[in-house]
Amino acid sequence: MPQAIMLREHGGPEVLRVEDVNIAAPGPGQVRIRQTAVGVNFHDCYVRTGLYQTLKLPGIPGLEAAGEVISLGDGVQGLAPGDRVAYFSAAYGGYASERVIGADRLVKIPAGVSDALAASLMIKGLTALMLVKPVHALGPGDTILVHAAAGGVGLLLCQWARHLGARVIGTAGSAEKAALAKAAGCEEVILYRSEDFVARVRDLTGGKGVNVAYDSVGKDTFYGSMECLADLGHLVNFGQSSGPIEPMAVSLLSKGSYTLTRPMLFHYCATRPALEAMAAELFATIADGTLTIAEPLALPLAEAHEAHRRLEARETTGAVILTP
Repeated sequence: MPQAIMLREHGGPEVLRVEDVNIAAPGPGQVRIRQTAVGVNFHDCYVRTGLYQTLKLPGIPGLEAAGEVISLGDGVQGLAPGDRVAYFSAAYGGYASERVIGADRLVKIPAGVSDALAASLMIKGLTALMLVKPVHALGPGDTILVHAAAGGVGLLLCQWARHLGARVIGTAGSAEKAALAKAAGCEEVILYRSEDFVARVRDLTGGKGVNVAYDSVGKDTFYGSMECLADLGHLVNFGQSSGPIEPMAVSLLSKGSYTLTRPMLFHYCATRPALEAMAAELFATIADGTLTIAEPLALPLAEAHEAHRRLEARETTGAVILTP
């Protein structure tokens, strides 16, 4: 019988429990898939704790996965049983062995890309693409700061930014993670637990600051990131792993005529053409070697609680997936 992680109450990782579930037949425009790999993201942790009140309880968390098409609802074209597909979707339900989902959210996985890698890339890879192109088109001459440079998005973001010609400064919590970030394209990596990252960025840039600061940490780093900006600098906040950011006086941006963005991937991939174009570009960067990506850490679906614990404790590097 299909299984899923059912969230019945907000709380710590221990509230994530596996249950048997019934899966309905796909309706018009829908597809039933057998999932082989499920992506784990900080967003899932926010949902579990109740920081994000976006999943009605009881409900199944999870926004991305990969697997195999089992059956099609009426009107679905371009897909067939046996096709390997991946998705990310605002319709929760990813933490499951099987599910029904709208066909318009599915993209085919190309040969040479594993299900595990595809499941780990739909959010993190597309987020990295969003950050280096439509959010801020990076190029030669740009100097950027990437927090959590050895994280799931960070490793991709650093590689892509370096490929585009940017100078990349990263932050990391350990020497091991710093080495990974350097291998991914960081010129310098600041150990934020033992160094003042603001002072270090100013030193590394000759007092000028960075053109763009990519901050997924949130509360602990947000205002420091702003202090790292050069005049006309751009602060991109795309996560809050340390907690939500307190309300900010807009006048603070006037210090250097800064700009501030809080992008959400769903808005950049809201249409089918946009999703297809971005997914095609992402998979192409893997094929041509722009991105070198290690296979993600895999844990059984029933150990979703352990995946969340490791993620929140910052014990992971790269991506984490669950295997049903």
